[in-house]
Amino acid sequence: MEKTVEIVDLSFTYPDGHRGLEYVTLAIYSGENVAVIGPNGAGKSTLLLHLNGILRNNGAVRICGLPVQEKNLREIRQKVGLVFQDPEDQLFSLNVFDDVAFGPINMGYTEAEVRQRVGRALEWVSMTGYNERSSHHLSLGEKKRIAIATVLSLDPDILALDEPTSNLDPRSKWALIELLKQLSMTKIIATHDLELVRVLCQRTVVLDGGRVVADGKTTEILRDIGLLRAHGLAPRSD
Repeated sequence: MEKTVEIVDLSFTYPDGHRGLEYVTLAIYSGENVAVIGPNGAGKSTLLLHLNGILRNNGAVRICGLPVQEKNLREIRQKVGLVFQDPEDQLFSLNVFDDVAFGPINMGYTEAEVRQRVGRALEWVSMTGYNERSSHHLSLGEKKRIAIATVLSLDPDILALDEPTSNLDPRSKWALIELLKQLSMTKIIATHDLELVRVLCQRTVVLDGGRVVADGKTTEILRDIGLLRAHGLAPRSD
């Protein structure tokens, strides 16, 4: 299988001295659905932000064989669709069309190509007909779909999602999970939602203290109650 993400000895320290990642080594293959789980502050979001060069520090990160370096960032950011936990961080235009069109316009596509990409992305997330709606007046579940559409409009090889089901009601959560199941690209999902992990991801990586402490089949990771308890992912027994 082709490696779409290759990370070797990745470490990252924030300006305040907090160590976000410690010598993370990880390979993710084409078509995999991989969950990254761990307690708050484990380094999950920090890891995702390295995939398209928003954060860079010590260690090597390659996306589809390309090193995450300044000269490659334009191409890498087309290959990695990063969806933030809060869709408000991704939606800033006057209407849905402009939000979804932002990426293709900045990549230099023609007007016809932009319209085609926007229409296709909105169809993929079941939001056709929302072009003129204000993104900020939509429900949270609808905003999350539009946020996903903003990256799907660039046909990414990899979809990286940070807590995609957080704060959603059960109906919206399961609708979003069904949407993600239908998308065929490689998916990397940082989450606390073990139901989502069980349904969607065949492989799970456990992060804690910025380190990979487990990496294996989701069925085996979620059966290991001792592991989950040790890393704040299951309640401790009395």
